[in-house]
Amino acid sequence: MSGDAAGGGPTRDGTTGGDATGDGSTGGGPATHVRHRSSGGDQKRDLTYPAPPQPLVVPVYDNHTHLEIADGVGDDGNGPLDYREHLDRASAVGVRGVVQVGTDLETSRWSAEIASREPRVLAAVAIHPNEAPALAAAGTLDDALAEIDELAARPRVRAVGETGLDFFRTGDDGRAAQLEAFRGHIEIAKRHGLALQIHDRDAHDDVVDLLLEVGAPERTVFHCFSGGPELAGILAENGWYASFSGTVTFTNAQPLRDALVQLPRNLIMVETDAPYLTPVPYRGRPNAPYLIPFTLRSMAETIGTDVSMLAAQISSTTELVYGTWDSEPVTVEG
Repeated sequence: MSGDAAGGGPTRDGTTGGDATGDGSTGGGPATHVRHRSSGGDQKRDLTYPAPPQPLVVPVYDNHTHLEIADGVGDDGNGPLDYREHLDRASAVGVRGVVQVGTDLETSRWSAEIASREPRVLAAVAIHPNEAPALAAAGTLDDALAEIDELAARPRVRAVGETGLDFFRTGDDGRAAQLEAFRGHIEIAKRHGLALQIHDRDAHDDVVDLLLEVGAPERTVFHCFSGGPELAGILAENGWYASFSGTVTFTNAQPLRDALVQLPRNLIMVETDAPYLTPVPYRGRPNAPYLIPFTLRSMAETIGTDVSMLAAQISSTTELVYGTWDSEPVTVEG
């Protein structure tokens, strides 16, 4: 997740707690949203959802999204979209499923619950690195990791994440807690045989060093890959995966495009990190899984390949990493 930090009520990932719709839940089920996206002080941002792109011929998956966060204004002037509306829009343009990602206990529980109800959703559960220092200071980090361990055993939870290191928002005094949490998440992923989704911000060397020290899970994914050719070479050497978000379309992101060209195609995936990191030409507006085709087409152009060929490769890789979306049935109606 890549949000703008804000003071007061927002969490460390730039969101605010509480249900965004006012009704708390739908049909006795889980809350429609459990976070608001913070404005970050920018009141001029266009909150309307972009028009849908041309549908893909060969479908893909969004392997990292945050549908629990309310952001945007719908076509009818109301908003934001709930997770079912997001999924319907995604299905209409060739995005066949998503990995819904938790960043704390509340959103990890929500993610696991939605995955148990919705066949187009798999879940990832974790404590975001920016949440770890406060939990450690309160003496509750071990308890939080124990609950993540329990959630990781639930059906249709296929990844531990997002976890890792973030030295952009957390200072030196919080690094020990982040490292402790990262180690704990790696152990959980390996114990359950799940993929690991890594949040790596301004911490490439430390993330790589820890993975090599303790042994990375068999399927390790650098979510929202933010490195250049050097980090891409390390991923290629170790068989780790790089997931590219809308940032790869940004004008100032040439190192990302250089890394994309360098990486073996079987180590590449695509994501939104919605509601953040909306691809060009809609940068700054609310992101959503149905906007994946913009990022995918930009990636294909950068690599110099056919969009459908790249989609087929990415779809196959995504299923290799997380399993298929229909291998475990939903367990809860509604």
